[in-house]
This record gives sequence, C-alpha cells and structure tokens, in this order.
Amino acid sequence: MVLRVKVPQDLIGGDVDEGYGRVADAFRANFTAGREVGAAVAVYRDGVKVVDLWGGYRDGLARTPWEQGTMVNVFSSTKGVAALAVALAVSRGLFGYDDTVATHWPEFAQAGKGDVTIRQLLGHQAGLSALKPAPTLADVADPDRLAPMLAAQKPLWAPGTRHGYHAVTLGWYESELIRRTDPAGRTLGRFFAQEIAAPLGLDLHIGLPKSVSRDQVALLHQWKRAEALLHLTVMPPALVAASFNPFGLLGRASSLPSDISPWDGDYNRDDVRAVEIPSANGIGSASAIARLYGAAATADPVLPLSPDVHRELAATPAAPSCGERDKVLGVELVFSLGLSKPAFTAGFGSSDKAYGTPGFGGSFGFADPDTGVGYSYVMNRLGFHLHSDPRELALRQALFRDVLAARPQA
Repeated sequence: MVLRVKVPQDLIGGDVDEGYGRVADAFRANFTAGREVGAAVAVYRDGVKVVDLWGGYRDGLARTPWEQGTMVNVFSSTKGVAALAVALAVSRGLFGYDDTVATHWPEFAQAGKGDVTIRQLLGHQAGLSALKPAPTLADVADPDRLAPMLAAQKPLWAPGTRHGYHAVTLGWYESELIRRTDPAGRTLGRFFAQEIAAPLGLDLHIGLPKSVSRDQVALLHQWKRAEALLHLTVMPPALVAASFNPFGLLGRASSLPSDISPWDGDYNRDDVRAVEIPSANGIGSASAIARLYGAAATADPVLPLSPDVHRELAATPAAPSCGERDKVLGVELVFSLGLSKPAFTAGFGSSDKAYGTPGFGGSFGFADPDTGVGYSYVMNRLGFHLHSDPRELALRQALFRDVLAARPQA
C-alpha cells in the first residue's frame, strides 16, 4: 500500500517572495492532510526564483528529511527536459523539425519509415510506442546496441494519422537523433548535461553520474498496480482497462526496458538511475526544473534557443488527421515537439502558449511564456492521476488563480 506518514511542520523549509504566500499555504496543506511523504515546488518568474519550498522525508521509511538539494526521479516530466535539449539542437542547426528522421539517420528508413518527420516523431505520431523485441537494461546502456533495435521497428499505425503516447521510446529516438548529428557524438543525456545543465547550474540529470551522492536522491514510494482498483474514479476508464492488459499498447509501451518495472520499485535501483531513459528517468530538483523552464519562458540567453524555436514551442500544432484521441492512453491530448500543450481536461498555464510535461505519479514542470513563469512540482509518494494530481493542482491554482490572476487550471 502507499506509504502514509505524518510530517511535522518543522520539516517544511524554504521561502517565497512577498505576494506568493498562497502557494506556501497550499504546500503546507498537502502535508497537513497527509497527502505527501516528501515533495518540493519551485517557481521562477522573469528569471527570478520567487517560490522555493521543500518538505517531508526523502526516505519515508527511514524518516530521512527532504532537503533543499534533494532530487527525485520525475518519470515523464523528463520528456519536457529532453524536448528542450532537442530544441537547442534545432537552434544550433543540427537538424530541423520538418526534416525526415532518415535524412540524419538513414537506417531509420526501414519498415516504411522513410517519410517520418522529426515533427511527427516528437508529436508521438510515428507509431513507435512499443519495441519488438523489447530492449533490456543492458541494451539501453549501449547506444550501439539500442540504435539498430530502434531503427528496425515497423510503425504500429500510419505515421501522421494519429498520436499514441511513446511513453518510453520517444527519448531513445531523440537521443539517437542527437547522437547522429552532434559533432561530438553525444547522447541526449550528455548533450543536456554539458550544453544546458552546466551553463544553468542545474541539479538535473538524465543518466545519474557516479559523482552525484546517492544520499541526495529521494526514494520513490510506489503503489501496486492492483491499488488502481481503489482509484477508478480518478483515472480515465479507458486507461484503467488498458493498464490491466500487459499485451496491449499501454502495457507494451510502459514496460520498457523489458527487465525493469515501474510497479515494483525498480526505478529506485541504481543501475536504472544510471542509464539514459530520456522519457522516464530524469532525476532532479524542483528548483532545477523550474529554472530550466523559466529560462525557456523568458528567452534567457544562457539557454540560447533561436527565435523561431521559441515561436514553435509556444504554437498550437495542427491535429493529426484522425483526431486527438490518443491511441495508447485513450484520452484526448495535444502533443507538440516532445511536449504537452494545454488542451481538453489537461489545461495549465495562462494561455495556449504554455508547454511542459506531467510525470507518472504526479510531478509536473512547464513554461508559461505569457507570464514569464517556469514551474515545477516533484514528490516521492506516487499518486494515481494521469495529470493534474490534486496535490500539484492545488499549488498551480494558488499560483495562477490567486497570485497571477490568470485563467483557471484544469
């Protein structure tokens, strides 16, 4: 069962700028109500950190306090981090969003994929949400072994006709594209570390290096798959049904690599933390993720994205020809350039220009260009919502409704 702990108020630290007290109130309320084990929230506005809060336990079993520099796996919130690495690669001229993938990776053209564009791939429209055979962790650790497996895949639907959530595979395709075009031949995780994390001073990693103390990383407190039965009212029915079919698209898309499981606590293993899974195993602090999105939202020159790329990130994409109901998740969503956009029941930010990604269990990070906000919430007690976990939503509502007086958050 999900761990429940009582967190003393003196284990809530950090501060907020004047006028942001409602966010602090909502953060404390989550702990008072017993909703958290450990968590953090951070907000940058116009390049200035205005919210930086943390609390609870990094390890709820050992009652080890969460500290200012504590990092945690943010699952699919990593996708937004990876997308900004891709955006920097585009800004540097390594490739263009409307190039075909095969232009830069000829082997990708196998199995009828020669016309798939990078834009379609990043929009989860390439039909490559599952891999057969499924790679092992050892395959993932060696890009030279993984790349041929990725290139050989046959699309599961006609590319460009619909999107289907590439829950884990997207980041590996992005990484190989960067590796093929980067003059230094770096993977996405290394490109991000050297070109983005280092200049911005971020405690944020895709592939946790040995140099980072493991005492800085929070332990994930996971629920078992059967517990979903107790939370049917908070998950889309189609998603619940799909989650119990290991042979369906969702089961195959989420069970990668083949020898680890998100349901069994495997993302706490150090060998899983150390490899690069750019769609699922980013490890960082709330402050680092908010700083990254804040830099993107304000066109900070330390993150040198081109004006064209900034416009692309903020734009609303055209819908796939068969509509916006996701073939894997069974709900209507909007994806663009590796990011989620505010739409349908997944609204966020102050306008449609916002972009970011939520993560399994409740984490979320996004940029809101119209307000100059970079936002992030992270936690180690995993929740059940596909998006807008009530803990996170309360913080986001306090920020946008009560502080910024922007549109309501979904």
